[in-house]
Amino acid sequence: MTGLLFAPTRVMFFTGKGGVGKTSLACATAVALADQGRQVLLVSTDPASNLDEVLNTRLSSDPLEVPGAPGLFALNIDPDAAARAYRERVVGPYRSLLPASAIDRMEEQLSGACTVEIAAFDQFTALLADAGTSSRFDHVIFDTAPTGHTLRLLKLPAAWTGFVDTNTSGSSCLGPLAGLQAKVEVYRRSLAALADATVTTLVLVARPDRAALAEAARTSRELSDVGITNQHLVVNGVFSAKDRGDAFACALEARGGEALRELPAPLPALARTDMPLYPFAPVGIEGLRRVMSRDVTPSTSVTEAAAVEGLQSLASLIDPIERTGRGVILTMGKGGVGKTTMAAAIAVELASRGHDVLLSTTDPAAHVADAIGASVPHLRVARIDPAAETRAYSEEVLAGAGHGLDARGRELLEEDLRSPCTEEIAVFRAFARTVSEGERGFVVLDTAPTGHTLLLLDAAEAYHREVARTQGAVPESVRQLLPRLRDPEFTKVLIVTLPEATPVHEAAQLQADLRRAGIEPFAWVVNQSFAAVPSRDPVLRERGMRELPYLQEVSAELATRVARVPWSAEPPIGQTELRRFVRGEATEALAWP
Repeated sequence: MTGLLFAPTRVMFFTGKGGVGKTSLACATAVALADQGRQVLLVSTDPASNLDEVLNTRLSSDPLEVPGAPGLFALNIDPDAAARAYRERVVGPYRSLLPASAIDRMEEQLSGACTVEIAAFDQFTALLADAGTSSRFDHVIFDTAPTGHTLRLLKLPAAWTGFVDTNTSGSSCLGPLAGLQAKVEVYRRSLAALADATVTTLVLVARPDRAALAEAARTSRELSDVGITNQHLVVNGVFSAKDRGDAFACALEARGGEALRELPAPLPALARTDMPLYPFAPVGIEGLRRVMSRDVTPSTSVTEAAAVEGLQSLASLIDPIERTGRGVILTMGKGGVGKTTMAAAIAVELASRGHDVLLSTTDPAAHVADAIGASVPHLRVARIDPAAETRAYSEEVLAGAGHGLDARGRELLEEDLRSPCTEEIAVFRAFARTVSEGERGFVVLDTAPTGHTLLLLDAAEAYHREVARTQGAVPESVRQLLPRLRDPEFTKVLIVTLPEATPVHEAAQLQADLRRAGIEPFAWVVNQSFAAVPSRDPVLRERGMRELPYLQEVSAELATRVARVPWSAEPPIGQTELRRFVRGEATEALAWP
């Protein structure tokens, strides 16, 4: 990434659609700068961070020097730990002044997802705008969360500054505003740093495919609108076939080349760096140094891949799902593992068998409608739109709790509804309502990346309290949500992952979290497997060989049902291709000549 390293700014953000390689590239850049003698701080703001695994170093919320890379320090912003510290800062001064019941109410009010967000943001802004915190570092590099979360995080300075400036009630969904007022100046300085091109570079990371590039373009436009204009595009995983007689390798190269020739605006105007598809997983300091040297030489001789028992096609999961005739199917996992394609394929297959199916998403970066293409009989496609749901919820609260209030009371209620917490409540209510439709047919939910999804599922109790505070009633769909999600006959959770270390281990953590919530996953789907495709290309063959330990781990240790889906040289778009994808036929047309 020569362009980035030629004149790097002090602050660099790596952002993009989930699974495009943000963490690997942020780590590789940080190592390269440290190798040049710079003092570098690498920070993850992702609630599902995997910095530890990529750096082979156990990190904490304090900067720790990374072994093997002198001058490089790294930390994870732990949202849960930050939220606990934030709650204590807000509540602590009142413990000796107020009765226990009042303290309990304050702690309940501070238990929602919004508190987690603002608490993590407190640490983020301290690193970005507080010179005393990071003055000893020449560069601060942020490995940010998937795009939807990142946009929300970066927009919080303006949102919270405005909310603090206009709030007159002295309280919010985050408790006494004293907890926010002390941070206003830091928030304002962070805004200035984000917009200063001599200080901050936004690195948009994408893969050479249309969906990832479209997401990068959307991110570019939205961040330009809030003043972050110093942007650099990195296209990661650009592949060149070595054997022109290898149909699969040539098709993969052609697909990427076509996407790069048709870059959506404003990407063609940005400085751009292309990075190759590597045969290895960039883990550990030496692996990250190989990334910066663009070394794609296979490191091992590749033999025929050994068989892994217990792996089936995606079609093997449809019959047991169909048997109940109704219910909810959730595709869950790390961003970029293919949840949207899985959800679309399952929905199309069930609809083709004559079932009424609702395909919906809670993902703020949704592309589910694009995957379906033209309309399909028996299939409805919908999206939980946060803006629309927030408007509807606010209007409902004003019509209910706001009825009969005097002008001052209504003004205070409207002010409370302008807080960012309202969107969390509205989206959660819509999620519960959508799940309830599984009583009348099939609902397939393409969920958001892991961190957001778990916040959504964990929000039940906080939601109950907040609705009771503003509205006094809890919808039946919300009361029934957790029982429905815990019912294995009603809800089928498919954990989608890739045959690589970080996605598999993160999926294992997701499974553990779900089990603690009383939700047992139905099956795992290992997507985009090179081990299952007919290619002679040395890069693709080595990638396939390196998958085998993770395929075995999933099959033998983690899942009771496993489906493996081969890497598809062409994206499965439309009803016919999605059904071929389910049956595992998408790769067969590219068999060796």
